[in-house]
Amino acid sequence: MKKKRIPLGFFAFGAFLLFAVVMVTRSVLAGPQTVVTEKDVKKAERVAKPKAGADERTTVPTGDLVAGNGIIEPADRETKLASHVPGRIRAVRVVEGQDVAAGAAIAELENEAEKSALEAAEADLGVRRAELLRVARGLRAEDRQAIVADTSAAKARADLSQGTLARLEAAAKGGAATVDEVARARGVAEADRSALDAAEARKRAAVTGARSEDVLVAQANVAAATARRDQARSTLERLTIQSPIAGKVLQVKLRAGEYYNPQGGEPIAVVGDTRTLRVRMDLDERDIAKVAVGAKAFVTLNAYPGKRFAAHVVEVGRRMGRKNVRTDDPTERIDTKILEVLLELDEREGLVTGLRVVSYVEAK
Repeated sequence: MKKKRIPLGFFAFGAFLLFAVVMVTRSVLAGPQTVVTEKDVKKAERVAKPKAGADERTTVPTGDLVAGNGIIEPADRETKLASHVPGRIRAVRVVEGQDVAAGAAIAELENEAEKSALEAAEADLGVRRAELLRVARGLRAEDRQAIVADTSAAKARADLSQGTLARLEAAAKGGAATVDEVARARGVAEADRSALDAAEARKRAAVTGARSEDVLVAQANVAAATARRDQARSTLERLTIQSPIAGKVLQVKLRAGEYYNPQGGEPIAVVGDTRTLRVRMDLDERDIAKVAVGAKAFVTLNAYPGKRFAAHVVEVGRRMGRKNVRTDDPTERIDTKILEVLLELDEREGLVTGLRVVSYVEAK
């Protein structure tokens, strides 16, 4: 019986497998190849050990508390002041930190053309009002007396020319006057009669006053001039940025001479009522049942390590939303839904708007 021959490739694979097992076994038994020296240990300690006073780790308060990140803001948030129209800043009327009243001018855009238009509109309104007054009051007493006298003189001329015409017509029948003389006398008499009619009409107008139609036209002219004046004033006022609230100027973004464009989204100045400071706290959706209005609270921040600023809850939001405050922690979840909770600070010494804090509220 003929024996089967084993392929040489089988022996080669077996030898390779045995060699691999031997090498792995030697590596495991030999241990790590790098030896840690004393110098390496000291270097690692020097890098990892924080400097004295630079450790920003905080101790988590104990107790039945609900925590969340927050940011300090004015009593009614910040008011960002802007203009409806673009233009170059003519003047800035305030400085940062200044207290302002409601309606105070914060800044002005260039407005020379608008000021001239307002002056012209006011002058035109004055003219229209004078016209209305003249039409409504009628003529002065002296003017009326002159018109009456003119009417009397016109009547005397008409009577005289009419008498002259009658005498010439009678003389013409006896041949003492010519036809041309009669015709001229008749023309003069008719002209004097027409002048008398016109004088009497002026007299009646002077005595009875202006017609109602004339008064209505004058009133309409005054109304139109008033509207043009108001439009010019409104255009000018739009170039003056005013504060809608009483508060403190927190920031001035632009300076005189710079160009402002409202489409850029940048405000001219920021104003806020800082007489009371609040904290807008991000409350995790899992803790919304633990917080109620009136609950005691406190906040901490890195600027004052170990200090707690007392506060209390004044408002709990009514709608879930996105986080307002994000930290630099890479493990932080940014897709978590939060509920805004407003805390009013009972202590505020040294605090300014915009500071990030960690808020703690006593759970109910």
